[in-house]
Amino acid sequence: MRARVLDVRGGTAEEALLEASLVLRQGGLVVFPTETVYGLGANALDARAVMKIFEAKGRPPDNPLIVHVAEISEAGRVAFLSDTARKLMSRFWPGPLTLVLPARENVPAEVRANLPTVAVRMPAQPVAMELIRLAEVPVAAPSANLSGRPSPTDAEAATEDLGEKVDIILDGGATRVGVESTVLDVTGDRSVLLRPGGVSIEMLEGFLGYRPLLPGGEEGIARRSPGTRYRHYAPRIPLLLREDECVWGKVEGWEPEYRAYVGIRPPVGSFGFVLLFADLEAYARGLFSSLRQLERSGARVIVADWPEEARVGLALRDRLKRASGSSILPE
Repeated sequence: MRARVLDVRGGTAEEALLEASLVLRQGGLVVFPTETVYGLGANALDARAVMKIFEAKGRPPDNPLIVHVAEISEAGRVAFLSDTARKLMSRFWPGPLTLVLPARENVPAEVRANLPTVAVRMPAQPVAMELIRLAEVPVAAPSANLSGRPSPTDAEAATEDLGEKVDIILDGGATRVGVESTVLDVTGDRSVLLRPGGVSIEMLEGFLGYRPLLPGGEEGIARRSPGTRYRHYAPRIPLLLREDECVWGKVEGWEPEYRAYVGIRPPVGSFGFVLLFADLEAYARGLFSSLRQLERSGARVIVADWPEEARVGLALRDRLKRASGSSILPE
């Protein structure tokens, strides 16, 4: 079965969204745009539908999913909301912030990966919000890519990976943020940053009045976050990371015309393919699409610039480490 790709940027958006919402209610799979990346959605309260997500992606079943809602009141249907959670929702929702909360009994174990918690967010994207409203169910959705591949920031990338595995793909154009949401655990006395993303740690610190904790080696709390326990985002060719003035000898085994580079700072030496971005935000928006573009370019190795840690740079570092298997080039 080949998915129907429906353009939701023009006058047919309402009809396409109605069709897609019906697919969700009937237990099917819909790819849809958010402000971060494209999501692969199913009815979060339908265990059979949720299992189709894991099958389509080849995703390990012990990797929990994010439940997307269109109203704060809907979050209360699937999770117990603390005062801290409600304040964070009022400040950052809709937006790229996922909160890990105590789950209610109606959330299938498949969504939670058998954990007592559930990850919830409200996307800041009109198509996503309207789809959820029309479906009248919360929507479980990881990124719409094959497990381990770069996340899709446009419908073409999602179609490349999942075009034969889903019912409908909603084409809303390129995403605005380009990296997945921040995941914050708010089940304890102090919030824990499980995954950096579109809401920076500086923004959270300014709002909370303290810097969120990091999970460190606590496997139990770390696994509450989707997308943090396995290698992700990887292109099909080797990806090496530049950190400051690194030794470039590791790329000398490839002829210059087969070397690719992506980042903000210019590379050292000769590269056949170079993609440069103006700033951190542009780098974040373009990272995943660049990795897919460069793996198709004829390049045999990619070197990625190692960004500063501020703002969205922390999320970029996280994605680059996972995409490369932590192959950071030494100084």
